Amino acid sequence: MDRQPPNPAKAEEFSPRGLATLIGSLPVADHAQGLELITRYTPEIPLWPQLPGNPKEGMLVQFMEGMVGLIEGERTYFDTNGDFDEKLLPFFEEFLAVSDDPIALMNSRFSISRERAAGLYLLKEAAKTSGLAEAVKGQITGPFTTLTGLQDQHQRLSYYNPSLREMIVQGLAMKGAWQVNFLKETGLPVLIFIDEPALAGLGSSSFITISQEDIAQDLNQVAGAIRGAGGLAGVHVCANTEWNLLLTGDIDIISFDAYTFFDRFVTCRDQIHSYLGRGGIIAWGIVPTSEEDKIVAETTESLVARWEGQAAQLSNDRWPLSAILEQSLITPSCGTGSLAPELAEKVLVLTSEVSAVLRDKYLSNTN
Repeated sequence: MDRQPPNPAKAEEFSPRGLATLIGSLPVADHAQGLELITRYTPEIPLWPQLPGNPKEGMLVQFMEGMVGLIEGERTYFDTNGDFDEKLLPFFEEFLAVSDDPIALMNSRFSISRERAAGLYLLKEAAKTSGLAEAVKGQITGPFTTLTGLQDQHQRLSYYNPSLREMIVQGLAMKGAWQVNFLKETGLPVLIFIDEPALAGLGSSSFITISQEDIAQDLNQVAGAIRGAGGLAGVHVCANTEWNLLLTGDIDIISFDAYTFFDRFVTCRDQIHSYLGRGGIIAWGIVPTSEEDKIVAETTESLVARWEGQAAQLSNDRWPLSAILEQSLITPSCGTGSLAPELAEKVLVLTSEVSAVLRDKYLSNTN
């Protein structure tokens, strides 16, 4: 059964129109350098830079401030011994208290500190004075990736501990809402991408006991908090996954590696059309980031042709290429944090240029 439009009120405020944006991480020495690159190449939708070399900004720990029982060190895990249950009670009480109180939320345990995300604070200040930005983009690690990436003291996945699962899902939901409220101070629409690389493991023996319904429930809770705060909620998966899980969920933007996995994505053609028909946005990760030789070999022209060939497979009378691009973003396939700086910058250049060429070709008469 088709769901309601992803977020119609917010979609009216933000029109993607083939604009370019990025995916999180950059191989730079500091956040200011990262933000300079971001605003140079994707000024319409800047995001805050993550530095993967900073241990405070690791994917699995960056958004765990305020959680109960987390031990960080040579091994990072949750310790559920001792007074863990007693400490959980005030956590859940605070969750209930701030869920419908944005003012209280901003000064709660669910805030994201400058120590964990300095780029977030820089982005807010820069975007306030930008004359080019049409929206700002943030990101948060998704519940499935967090729950299957962090363990308890017995090396059991956090997903299988009901208390940890509830705490982490609720905590991430509030951190997503906090980030929307924080970035709304720029006066711009806010996009928050939920990073879920672990969704590539669906169907494997590692996660065979985890139902898609449970995964969708957790993901929709986080997305719902983002949307409830006034943002648009996206999900980024940099590999193949069960696309129907996202296409039928309460997700405003689906961000995927179109360069490598479009052939899997397009098998859901009818569901993609339904998703677009409800106002959903597709973020095409058309610029490669995982293999150096492909980054070097590709050009703006070759990637424009690649997008056209892919979009043509979704095209029909209702969805010509121009209409598809109207509900699309152009992005790299994933973050560039593991690349050499010169390769990362080429990815940014290609992303910007592919977006510009496509918009000029298909939308110049509609803008």
